[in-house]
Amino acid sequence: MLDRQQVQKIAHLARLDITPAEEEQFAGQLSGILDYFEQLSELDTENVPPTTRAIELSNITRQDTFELYTDRSALLEEAPSPEGDFFRVPQILNTDEA
Repeated sequence: MLDRQQVQKIAHLARLDITPAEEEQFAGQLSGILDYFEQLSELDTENVPPTTRAIELSNITRQDTFELYTDRSALLEEAPSPEGDFFRVPQILNTDEA
């Protein structure tokens, strides 16, 4: 079983600020997860081929095609907040210098 000191170290590495009550709670939960992995390691997987997923899936996609769209004004009319001949989008990068 993990102790509180080990949970504190894990929380520090994950940059989590947790309370002493959460340390106790997580110690039990993380120990349970590790115990489960120990159970899994007891399984005989010698003749089991490696897979990437439990069931086989195939992705059905269409071929990408390039199509020139010439009605610029129709596109701009659909934009939530056009600005002149351009699309106005929310700022996603912080411009403040640190």
